[in-house]
Amino acid sequence: MMDEGYIKFNCEWQAGPALAENEIKQLNSWRAKLHHMNLIGVYPGGIGFGNISQRVGTTNEFLISGTQTGGLTHLSGEHYTKVIRGDFDKNLIVCEGPIKASSESLTHLAVYEASSDINAVLHVHHHVFWKRLIGQVPATNEKIAYGTPEMAREVQRLFREEALGKRKIFVMAGHEDGVVVVGGDLNEAGTTLMKVYSQLHNSTD
Repeated sequence: MMDEGYIKFNCEWQAGPALAENEIKQLNSWRAKLHHMNLIGVYPGGIGFGNISQRVGTTNEFLISGTQTGGLTHLSGEHYTKVIRGDFDKNLIVCEGPIKASSESLTHLAVYEASSDINAVLHVHHHVFWKRLIGQVPATNEKIAYGTPEMAREVQRLFREEALGKRKIFVMAGHEDGVVVVGGDLNEAGTTLMKVYSQLHNSTD
């Protein structure tokens, strides 16, 4: 986990004003719940984990929590940014806002490009949850690192070959603790996450 939280892509950041509160209201509501459950947060060494995003309209642009915000209990418009576009071949993300985009932005972009029906992505961390999901839900190749073009392409493979668009959840086998849930909107993604998490949390060890 030593490289957890660090941006691995080329980031073209266009500094801009804070996002309006009405733009991030639902994002912040779900982010607060996930942070309270320690599904988004910070490891003892001070490295943050987890992020959340929402598609903007019918484009592939999306709002996402900024890099190194995992340790913050409450976020504001200063802590989100808009990803305008990306290029997997160039390992590039272009974002606009008051903060650089999350280190997992390429993965989020891959989801939105893979399915126009998906409008929200939750990336959380929980070791027991992650371990129990392995073998039960789609998983990325364990040799592929987070935040890379290879991970983005692997996620798109899951849509093509593992019915991710219907199953709505996958684990990052090579990114310890990493679980990603997608949905038609934030409420669907959040409800799916809570349902699966509750089922596994309440099961016997």
